[in-house]
Amino acid sequence: MARGKAPTFQLQRATILDAAAGLFAAEGFHNASMAEIARACGVSKALLYHYYRDKEHILYDIAAGHVEDLLAIVADVEAAAESPRERLERLILRFMQAYEGGRRQHVVLIQDVKFLSPEQRARIHEQERRVVHAFALAIEAVEPGLRVVALDKAVTMALFGMMNWTFTWLRPDGPLSYEDMARVVARIFLQGVAGFAAQAGHPSAAAVEIALP
Repeated sequence: MARGKAPTFQLQRATILDAAAGLFAAEGFHNASMAEIARACGVSKALLYHYYRDKEHILYDIAAGHVEDLLAIVADVEAAAESPRERLERLILRFMQAYEGGRRQHVVLIQDVKFLSPEQRARIHEQERRVVHAFALAIEAVEPGLRVVALDKAVTMALFGMMNWTFTWLRPDGPLSYEDMARVVARIFLQGVAGFAAQAGHPSAAAVEIALP
């Protein structure tokens, strides 16, 4: 009978993925070596190969794990008994929180998936399409008829454009937190920018009046 993996196996793999995500996000996939990943984890290069045979599989697990976390958020929000507007606001907030907590993984998903094999990319993209479809349904529940006029995908991608690239400019030590920014994104997306400054005074969590706790 084959022996099962030690209880620490998955924990060590998670440590490797976290360290590799930091290196890939900071240096780019091609500029980070297996030796650097091993050093960042505090293990030998030989031991690293015990857990992962190459960088590509590390990259795949980082990207796939991040999208799986996003799909879990979608399932959790969809299970809650909320109005369509509250559901969409909740999705925006939870995704922005996930981007903050998994900033390195999110950067890797955005910038490095192109280095995966065609088969691996296809699996990641299929997961991403499920995420986008869930948002499209949530948006259309708020504004019925978008699909009829062929704007459901365009409007959904506009929302992702607002959320996905905040890591390029939103700083942890800046005046806005990711939660603050989630409220700003929801306010602009759902109500438009006209009158925003006059109504809010300052784009902080306390000032932006939407139905988020």
